[in-house]
Parts: sequence; structure tokens; C-alpha cells
Amino acid sequence: MIKTWRHNRRKKGLVVCVLVLGALFSLAQCTMKLRTDDKIARAGFEKLGVPLSLSTYQVGGYTMHYAQVGSDSLPTLFFVHGSPGSWDAFERYMQDTALLQKFRMVSIDRPGFGFSSFGEARNLEDQSKLIGPLLRMIENGKPVFAVGHSLGGPMVLRLCIDYPRAFAGLVLLAASVSPELEKPEKWRPVFFKTPLNYLIPGAMRPANEELWYLKADLRKMEPELRQISVPIWIVHGDKDPLVPVENVNFIQQQCSNAKSMHTTIIPGANHFIPWQHFQEIRAVLLSLPVDAK
Repeated sequence: MIKTWRHNRRKKGLVVCVLVLGALFSLAQCTMKLRTDDKIARAGFEKLGVPLSLSTYQVGGYTMHYAQVGSDSLPTLFFVHGSPGSWDAFERYMQDTALLQKFRMVSIDRPGFGFSSFGEARNLEDQSKLIGPLLRMIENGKPVFAVGHSLGGPMVLRLCIDYPRAFAGLVLLAASVSPELEKPEKWRPVFFKTPLNYLIPGAMRPANEELWYLKADLRKMEPELRQISVPIWIVHGDKDPLVPVENVNFIQQQCSNAKSMHTTIIPGANHFIPWQHFQEIRAVLLSLPVDAK
């Protein structure tokens, strides 16, 4: 009887542990999607008196999601987040009164993130094809400046190569562009190419996959960087442990045909400059020439 009781107790304990671990895993999958529900996002902007438009479009069976604020009669800031992330990485900028007076602002969920067919990662070229229709949709005869953070940096470079007339300038924030400085961990495909992929929570799953593609993407794009002729603004921290500041030299050398190059190195700053150095980046954005042709 005692052995049976102990066996049943262990069995019940094991079941409870499995249920708890399952619940924690499910919670992690939900909470780590790093995205804000549209209704909640609108409410947050409304409290500040800023009307927020959240929309989707379809391209090749893929759902793309983006946010927009500001007047359609103004020049545009086109924000592209890093990995992982979503459009609301630039929420503070889109709520800023001074920026709203000067710009319409559009921020996209890159493919596989936010509400853009979440979990379905793509390489940079495929992402460019999926984002391209939005660039045509937002055309208003005014300058458009693309702003990319981290992996969003090479993404806006890719977009500028593929759609050379779309942008009046590029702003690269802690951008990972050098293929030699990008060191993909060999463990990544062990996860996304096997059932182990489902053990990676939330937005880390598509991030893991696209980061594995990145080195090859950057190597392929390197000789094409000379096609970029628009002005480029670079902002980077000199203590960035994730994307070395040496990327700045690479961008300056490879984008040699850019109309102009403006570089800001923030002393002591790490990789998270869009949030930790808002004032410095806001100043760069406000300095962009809205009368650019």
C-alpha cells in the first residue's frame, strides 16, 4: 500500500510538473512575440492625441502589417525595426510632437514579426519584395527617408538598391552591414531546420532563422552597395557589443557613391540607441532635408 501510494504521488507530481512547464512554455510563446495588440496601440496613441492608423496588405499570400501617423501631405520617415522586434520599436518617435510637425511616419512589421505573417522568416531579398508594395502605396510626391535599426539597417540598404527612386536618404542606426563582422552561430540551423525550432519562444524563432541567413545576405549585397547614391546618416555607439562600431568604416567605404555621408558616434553607447539615446537620434531626424529631391 505504501509503495502504491508513493508511486501514485510521484506520478501526480510528474503530471503537475508537466502541466506547469507546458503552461510556462505557452506563456513564453505568447508574451515573447514582442508585438502590441492593435486596439491597445490605438488607445495608447489616442491618449496623446495622436491618431494611429494600423493596416495590412496582401502580397503573394503573405500578410504584411504596418502603422502610420501624421499628415499625408508631409515628407515621410519609414521605420524598419531590428531582429526581433515590431513596428512599435519606434513608438516614441511616432508620438513626438516635433517630428509629427515635420513628417508623416510609417513603421512596418518586417516579414515574420509583429502581425506580418508571424513566424514565417525570410531573407533580405524576399523581405524587400514583400515590403516593396508598401513603398508604392505611401508615395505622395514628398521625400521619404528610411530609418533602420540593427538588422533593419541592411534591410533599408537592400530596399534602396531594389527601389532606387523610393528614398531621399537613409538613416542607419547601429546597422549590421559588414559580412565579415557578422558571425552566425553554427547552432542556429540545428533549431530552425528541426522540430527543436518549436522550443524557441515567440519572436526569437524567426529571429534565429533570419540571423542565420544574414551573413550570406550581406555578402551578396556588398558589391551592390555602390549603387546607392542617396545621402546616408549613420548613428552608432562605440561600445556596441552586438554590432561592432567597425561597421561604420565598412559602410563608409562600400557606400562610396552616396551623395553625402553624415556620421555620429555616441561615446559609451551600446546597441540599443533608439531607446537609450532618443534625443540624439531625434535631432538627426529633425535635421533631415525635407526639401530633398
